[in-house]
Formats: sequence, C-alpha cells, structure tokens
Amino acid sequence: EKAVNLKKDLAEMQEWMTQAEEEYLEKDFEYKSPEELENAVEEMKRAKEDVLQKEVRVKILKDNIKMLAAKVPSSGQDLATELNVVLENYQLLCNRIRGKCHTLEEVWSCWIELLQYLDLETAWLNNLEERVQMTENLPDKLDTVNDALESLESVLRHPADNRTQIRELGQTLIDGGILDDIISEKLEAFNARYEELSHLAVSRQIALEQQLQTMRETDHMLQVLQENLAELDRQLTSYLTDRVDAFQMPQEAQ
Repeated sequence: EKAVNLKKDLAEMQEWMTQAEEEYLEKDFEYKSPEELENAVEEMKRAKEDVLQKEVRVKILKDNIKMLAAKVPSSGQDLATELNVVLENYQLLCNRIRGKCHTLEEVWSCWIELLQYLDLETAWLNNLEERVQMTENLPDKLDTVNDALESLESVLRHPADNRTQIRELGQTLIDGGILDDIISEKLEAFNARYEELSHLAVSRQIALEQQLQTMRETDHMLQVLQENLAELDRQLTSYLTDRVDAFQMPQEAQ
C-alpha cells in the first residue's frame, strides 16, 4: 500500500511540474506596456518561489522511497527509477524558471535604467534651453557677452556617455520586442529635441563668439584712438604753454 501511495505521489508531482511548465514557460508573453512587463516579473518571482517550495516535498518523496527500497527492494527499485525521472525533471524546471525570472528582472532593470538616463539627459536639455534663452537680448557690454558665452560653453561640454547608454539600452529592448513602441516614441522625441537644441546652442555660441570678437576689436580701436587723442592733447597743451605761433606748428597740429 505504501508503494502505491508513493507511486501516486510521484505521478501527482510530475503532473504538477507539467502544469507549471505550461503556465510559466510555454506561455507567450507580449510586453507592450511597462505594467505588463512589471506584472510578468512579479509572476515569475511567484513561480520561482512556488517551484522552490516543492523542494521539501521532493526530498520527502526521495527519503520515503529510499526507506521502502531498503525494506522491499523489488518495489523500491521501480519507484527509484520513476523518482530519478521526477528529480531530473524537477531540477530542469527549477533551472528554467530561475533563468526566465533572472532574464525578466534584467529586462525590467534595463527599462528602469533607460528611464533614469532619459531623466538625466532631459534635465540637461532643459538647462541648455535655459542657457540659450539667456543669450537673447543681451546688453552691448563686453563682460556680459563674455559671461553668457562661457556659461553656454560650460553646458555644451556635457559628455556624451549618457546618450550612448540611452541608445544602447533602448536598442537592446527594442531588439527583444519589449516595449518597442513606447521606447521608439520616447527615443524619437528625445533625439529630435536634442538635435534641435544642440544646433540652436552651437549657432548661438558662434554668434556670441563673433559678437565678442567685434566688440574686442572695437574696444581696441577706441583705446588706440583715446591714446592718440591724449598724445595730441599733450602736444597742443605744450604748444600753448610755450606760446608757439600756430603757423610754426606741424601741419597736423594746425
């Protein structure tokens, strides 16, 4: 009777494993929204816990069959053969569910990481847009234009590492058919804004550099003119002090 019960337990265990495989491993999943992906991750976590909890039952079956084999070798031998099949299938099921759970967790982590990088770069774009706007309608002062140029250049020196991560993470998920529509839309919007603001910022940078160069040249010309006028004033003052007749002066002094 004990052998019959153990055989029944083995059959039930095998049936449960077949159902678990169909439910968790053979079902086709489509992850078209973050909610669907997150639900799939949680479901696989529960599946992993459920399968691992069966380890105690498998161990009890194994111990009982060993005890029976010691008492009734003929009955125990047949059950031991069936047990080996069940143990092999159980280990395979555990490994496959662990693998799928790990894969889904990695995918979810990839999605979260993509969102974090997008947030960082969006904040940088907001800052860049603000700096570009600050360069408009500047007072015609050398220091003001120079400060605006340096401020804009400091933002433009932003490294490209984050954008590389965004491109690679997004492509990885899209290639896997995961959230591809949502990610494509996000990347398209981000890249369009990045290109627009980058071109605008570089154009403003060039314009400010040209404006600054013109102002410096004008400033230099004024400085030279002031020095010449000061020298001329000194000479005229000297002539007047010495009561020199105008017709005795050099032509330029007259």
